[in-house]
Amino acid sequence: MPSPYRAIFEAPGTRAFTVAGFLGRMPLSMMGIGIVTMISQVTGRYGLAGALSAALALSAAVLGPQVSRYVDRYGQRRVLRPVTLVGLAAAAGLLLCVQFEAPDWTLFVFTACIGCVPSLGAMTRARWAAIYHGRADRLHTAYAWESIVDEVCFIFGPIISIGLSTIWFPEAGPLLAAGFLAIGVFWLTSQRATEPAVHPHEEHTGGSALRSPGLQVLALTFIAMGAVFGAVDVVTVAFAEERGAKAAASLVLAVYALGSCLAGAVFGMLRPKGDPSRRWLVGVTAMAVSMIPLLLAGNLPLLAVALFVAGMSIAPTMVTTMALVEAHVPRTKLTEGMTWTGTGLAIGVALGSSAAGWVVDTSGAAAGYVVPVVSGAVAVVVGLLGFRRLRRPVPTREGQRERDAEGAEERDHEGGQQPVA
Repeated sequence: MPSPYRAIFEAPGTRAFTVAGFLGRMPLSMMGIGIVTMISQVTGRYGLAGALSAALALSAAVLGPQVSRYVDRYGQRRVLRPVTLVGLAAAAGLLLCVQFEAPDWTLFVFTACIGCVPSLGAMTRARWAAIYHGRADRLHTAYAWESIVDEVCFIFGPIISIGLSTIWFPEAGPLLAAGFLAIGVFWLTSQRATEPAVHPHEEHTGGSALRSPGLQVLALTFIAMGAVFGAVDVVTVAFAEERGAKAAASLVLAVYALGSCLAGAVFGMLRPKGDPSRRWLVGVTAMAVSMIPLLLAGNLPLLAVALFVAGMSIAPTMVTTMALVEAHVPRTKLTEGMTWTGTGLAIGVALGSSAAGWVVDTSGAAAGYVVPVVSGAVAVVVGLLGFRRLRRPVPTREGQRERDAEGAEERDHEGGQQPVA
């Protein structure tokens, strides 16, 4: 392991919560595609399968930030365990409804309840932020490591979920995803030493973290970026099917994630200088431009190469995004702030997959890649319009009090008695 990564794991407990977070994050890449595969295997209705996948994404987009807000207020253990039990019960209900051919509306009810499943990526990132607060170099590497973990989940998660549901039995993919969730959440929340401190209730009176202008820009941009990801997934499957190799779609998409994973690993070893907001805008622009070659790919090998190159801009942009969230959101609301970017992605994935499916049905798979190209352009426009908000973090009252207190502690530590204005 390269030395920057070895250094971040010197802190006690970091290895354990990383493994727990990895297991608990696998359902993020397994549950949605597992539901699609299960429903299509059992009923043959792809329209219903896609609608349930969209319902899961939208439910997670609504419920995820609320769960994270309570985590900031009451702590990970007190919130995540009961919420996870609700999600597991909903997953069990969905599987039973499929098994006993219950009405469609029951499938939507249970799928929507699964959306309360917590964002383990935000929880582990919050732990890193608490451990290495004020250490920008260590946090940069830690966030890069988290992006690598995300991509590993998206490389192997869909392959495992689809494979189990098609080879073993239809419910196997979602069932294993639920097992990963239970193990990951309960193991993570048992590790109290690295759990971020709970902040007093009065520090949460400023409302949602989304009131931050900078976070608003990031969340809106991530909606467009999510549309890129959702569209690429749908169109790639259709593209492979048109060429008689539908099963190869999962491998091509794994190459997409692999490009991001490798780029994130290299980016984590670097020490980027300069304005992070400018670096973020360059990353968003690179993601948008990298979609254009997809329109020219005439076969699966060329498509795989194009997606590998396109993936190389994802992880560095995500790492910089987490740094910007930390700069624009008070620490008392950091978990919620990080979750809002995931919410934007979830909404975008639902919109992008729906739009791409419509284009594929009307004009064919090759034309479907217009959707990620347009979505990438929208992301750049939103980023450009909000760039000034990102360059100037505006602390809330809680954040300003926190910074004042930290500054006072530093002055006391460095020089003892100093006049205070």
